[in-house]
Amino acid sequence: MAMQKVLLDNGETISYRERDGGEQVVILVHGNMTSSKHWDILIDDIDSKYKLYAPDLRGFGESSYHTRIQGIADFTHDLKGFVEKLGLNTFHLVGWSTGGAICMQFVAEFPGRCQKLVLLASASTRGYPFYGTNEDGTPDLLTRLQTIEDVESDAGKTQAIQGLYDTNNRDGLKSVWNALIYTHKQPNETKYEEYVTDMLTQRNLADVYYSLNSFNISGIHNGLIEGSNMAENISIPVLVLRGDRDYVITEQMTLEIVEDLGDIVTYIPLTNAGHSPLIDDLPQLTKHIEEFLR
Repeated sequence: MAMQKVLLDNGETISYRERDGGEQVVILVHGNMTSSKHWDILIDDIDSKYKLYAPDLRGFGESSYHTRIQGIADFTHDLKGFVEKLGLNTFHLVGWSTGGAICMQFVAEFPGRCQKLVLLASASTRGYPFYGTNEDGTPDLLTRLQTIEDVESDAGKTQAIQGLYDTNNRDGLKSVWNALIYTHKQPNETKYEEYVTDMLTQRNLADVYYSLNSFNISGIHNGLIEGSNMAENISIPVLVLRGDRDYVITEQMTLEIVEDLGDIVTYIPLTNAGHSPLIDDLPQLTKHIEEFLR
């Protein structure tokens, strides 16, 4: 599938994958440490009646990164620019991990465009807290980082992962993914190498961590900032999917989404799946998405 590109009014170029055929438009929004590449097996698997688009977010994959991201809303505004340039007026959104936060912000801020929303292993409506690091390398749960500078200088997470990127440490990246994400199943060897190559395209790691830490569309204070209460604007059907052994997104974060969005949510725990249900159990994932969008 050849990558295509579109120039946004803000000067950023968004690259994207587009699957031929299909009528109902579905836009797949990836998360941190990935790009549209990581959707490839779902793109191949899901019903051909869907017209699929999968953009690379700013600073990922083959998209540009001229201006730094200062919050989830920046990604969301890029997404709005993307759908407008492609003339997509109504569609479904599927947001994975960080992509879930981006899609929730989109639905809350730009009503009438998205018909149904799928949140896959999504960050919470109250963000994803970023804590400091103790001297022994464990998270310091008493110290929530505040500023982008705090996040950039954190040795435990930002500098550790950034260091793997900067030194092109493929084995190091695999170790992280095997510990947190591919804990039971892994992609085949060729696919895994392609995914690692893709991870190494990311240029905005600290921006993403900071944006997740400061995201809050709930009606309550999340420990860092007061919520915008924009979650109240979300009124379309929402499917929330989380693997029952996801080590990145806690069940508590998922229950926060359910609580903040209310009766519009259908929550389905994915059996025996982690943070990448695409690798762990693609048929289960595809079935739930197709049934919800039908």
